[in-house]
Amino acid sequence: MKPFQILLVEDNPADVRLAREALKEGPVENNLNVVPDGMEAVAYLRREGNYAGVSRPELILLDLNLPKKDGREVLAQIKADDDLKMIPVVVLTTSAADQDIRTAYRLHANCYVIKQPDLDAYISTVRSIENFWFRTAKLPRIEEHEQ
Repeated sequence: MKPFQILLVEDNPADVRLAREALKEGPVENNLNVVPDGMEAVAYLRREGNYAGVSRPELILLDLNLPKKDGREVLAQIKADDDLKMIPVVVLTTSAADQDIRTAYRLHANCYVIKQPDLDAYISTVRSIENFWFRTAKLPRIEEHEQ
């Protein structure tokens, strides 16, 4: 079986490092690709410019507070695009604000997870996301013609 493709949209290098560590030793084989802002995320998902030919992700981990294009805008674009809207988007953010949670779900986020400030808790949270989406939930595999 091919490794699962994950796109992490995150501008904080420390959070990227922690996510890499958590997913490297997680329960399923995966390829983690990282983009640092909302503009890059949209280009990656649409396979534009430097991202022509990249594999389509089977899961997106999306921070809300991003430079250049806010995570809310990215989420809205993903869920409005017929080619992208089936990809599960997990909002992974520090915001516990009720308004942010409501907005994310109104924009059709598949899940909203608050980043844990503690190292072990953060790693456990990311591994839980991976375990749920790739072991418990059943996702459609990306067909070669969709690549």
